[in-house]
Amino acid sequence: MEQNHAREEQNEENKNNPEGIIILGVYIHCEGCGNEVLRSLRGYQGVEEIDIDAKNNKVIVKGKKADPIKVAERLRKKSGKHVELISPQPKKEEKKVEKKPQPKVMEVVLKIYLHCESCAKDVKNCIHKMEGVGSVDPDMEKNLVTVKGTMDPQKLVEFITKRSGRHVEILKQITNETENDEHCCGHHNYPQQLLHVPQLFSDENPNSCSLM
Repeated sequence: MEQNHAREEQNEENKNNPEGIIILGVYIHCEGCGNEVLRSLRGYQGVEEIDIDAKNNKVIVKGKKADPIKVAERLRKKSGKHVELISPQPKKEEKKVEKKPQPKVMEVVLKIYLHCESCAKDVKNCIHKMEGVGSVDPDMEKNLVTVKGTMDPQKLVEFITKRSGRHVEILKQITNETENDEHCCGHHNYPQQLLHVPQLFSDENPNSCSLM
């Protein structure tokens, strides 16, 4: 187990330093600075050779098992100097962006009593206020309203009932994946209190065309 773990670490280090050469940027203004660098890195993990280029303020570390990031951090801690890892540059991890599933576009046909053009207009304006609604097409003669969008049908019923107090029935709903397969919905799929608002829509009720 220990040998396998050591082998995995070695392979990882080789990926970080495939050429076995690490170039560090370090300000070296005297011989003492160079000696301090040597003391800090000599014998450190994987370090085989250390060359100091005082003229260009660079330290070249050789060793295929040496990890660039760890070597730079080691020198930074031991010497207190500013150390820049010039080569090899650490690979940036690509962030995986999770793709959110696209909401299904749905067509819902509602049965809503539309007493007049004003009723149809009020219902249309009410439904348009719900998030996810794309289009609203009322048919006053048939007392039908066709709604297209990404909204949830049950929440649409709740929304209309709450906002307008109107009697609402879902007659049909079609998703974009099954456009040719019309799925009819019976009243039993939704709570009765959401579908029926009694005595609000009779001809005797003067408020049947107004929003609550």
